[in-house]
Amino acid sequence: MGVLSELLLIPLAPARMAKWAAGQVVDAAKREYYGPAAIRRELVELSRALDQGLISASEFDRREDELLDRLEVAQRE
Repeated sequence: MGVLSELLLIPLAPARMAKWAAGQVVDAAKREYYGPAAIRRELVELSRALDQGLISASEFDRREDELLDRLEVAQRE
């Protein structure tokens, strides 16, 4: 029955491939967003912005908290 069901599902192959590809893109985006290296890089950039006077201390604190929350979520997974 496996061969027959595969033959019947051939017309759906493009849709199945599109779904798989979309899943791969979402997985890659999650890895980048929650990746510890990316989060650390953003923390360094945030610190530089504060040092250069581009953002206020309160903005730095708010964004730093967001990044640290993301890092915590990444370490739990």
